Amino acid sequence: MTLKGKIALVAGATRGGGRGIAAELGAAGATVYVTGRTTRSQQSEYKRPETIEDTAELVSDLGGQGIAVQADHLQSAQVKALIERIRREQGRLDILVNDIWGGENLFEWNKPVWDHDLDNGLKLLRLAIDTHLITAHHALPLMIENRGGLLVEVTDGTAEYNAEHYRLSPFYDLAKVAANRMAWAHAKDLEPYGATAVSITPGWMRSEMMLEHFQVTEETWQHATKIQPHFVISESPRFVGRAIAALAADPLKARWNGQSLSSGGLAQEYGFNDLDGSRPDCWRYMREVMEQDKPADATGYR
Repeated sequence: MTLKGKIALVAGATRGGGRGIAAELGAAGATVYVTGRTTRSQQSEYKRPETIEDTAELVSDLGGQGIAVQADHLQSAQVKALIERIRREQGRLDILVNDIWGGENLFEWNKPVWDHDLDNGLKLLRLAIDTHLITAHHALPLMIENRGGLLVEVTDGTAEYNAEHYRLSPFYDLAKVAANRMAWAHAKDLEPYGATAVSITPGWMRSEMMLEHFQVTEETWQHATKIQPHFVISESPRFVGRAIAALAADPLKARWNGQSLSSGGLAQEYGFNDLDGSRPDCWRYMREVMEQDKPADATGYR
């Protein structure tokens, strides 16, 4: 599998799934533009240590070329300038991954709309929906200039799962359903240009924030199963990255156009494993095992 010569943009690559996706695209040989708001000289309101420069260096260390560009994807002018830079420097865009999120501190579980903080809920929707549409608006005209492009909308939960399960907050629920629908809609517009659009969900992701929550590291994550047994089906951020890299390298990827996919499902299709050699399939597990005892929704993958 190689993506050598391919140009990718991972929008929202500071940490978590975005970083894992950028890393694996780089490992496959791609040139990857990684964007986010947190740099080594300027933090977002998250006040976290991860930076886009760190992600870009990881991409390069793994064999690709990582290029960090600070951008707030709510700001149309900044995204337009980003795409103009990619056009100027590369002349093409082959892969667009919309992984912008930023809502961890905004949702409130088990609260109806009248009890949920309204400003936080509306901001969450802007971060989860507006950013993706703004980025697609500016980036897709460049991508469709060459056939074979791939747009990936990253979400939480397959379309099947989200259609049948309330995600414990009206704002979070809408945000995660919307990404699946956006991919389906973009697929209709992109198909005449020989491009493919899909949505993809990781499983229960061992992001930096999730590891901190359980007070473990990527090396010691299994200790967390003593607190939460279902964490046994968790996956590293690189697992969804391997899913997207495999999909991008597939010359027949158009067969997935408009579909809602998962990292575990694509692992079965393409035969890759996680960093530790395991092959988790979170959403199959959720259907077949967790439905038996109806636990609280606790994926919170980012």
